[in-house]
Amino acid sequence: MRSRGWAGSTPATDDEAIARILDAVDEVVAEHGSAIRLSDVARTLGITRQTVYRYFPNADALLIASSMRAVDGFIDQVVDHVSGLNDPVSAVVESVSFGIENLVGDPQLENLLTHRQEGEAVTSLTSDTAITFCLSVFRRFDVDWGLHGFDDAGLRDLCEMTARTVQSLLTDPRQAPQDGVELRRFVARWLGPGVLYPRMTALSSYEKP
Repeated sequence: MRSRGWAGSTPATDDEAIARILDAVDEVVAEHGSAIRLSDVARTLGITRQTVYRYFPNADALLIASSMRAVDGFIDQVVDHVSGLNDPVSAVVESVSFGIENLVGDPQLENLLTHRQEGEAVTSLTSDTAITFCLSVFRRFDVDWGLHGFDDAGLRDLCEMTARTVQSLLTDPRQAPQDGVELRRFVARWLGPGVLYPRMTALSSYEKP
């Protein structure tokens, strides 16, 4: 850990440093909105921008991490909701549908995903930070991912595709109902084959002479 800055109280661990950085992000966002700069966060903590860069590559990653931390309780709800589902398609479809039903219309999330400063891209749920977070959630499911053909790279790709689906449905809602059976049918029809793809490819390769 760096020995200077941090208002005279250096974090004992990287986890503590990250937590304090995200606390500062919440403080800056509360005061100035989501158009934050790393320099604002660093100044709040009495550290340099380079120290913040050690943990987060850019402001986008800071916002994503802060948002994800804020919904930890909701993520626990998602994991509990799909508890007992061993089939990967069922687990992914139900988790996505449950998330859409409960997050659509959330003002904090909508602001994060749609706010754009001039010349800047909107915050993305497909950033490395968000995908890493998604991986940690998927690994809490009662699914044997290896049994269904997923290695680490494959599971990361599935997280990216899932995140893209969620972001699209949240920022550009369908005209059809965004809940219930219709939503699950839609997600299963278009995301389900992707979940099955590794297993189908493995079986196809195995059957070749």
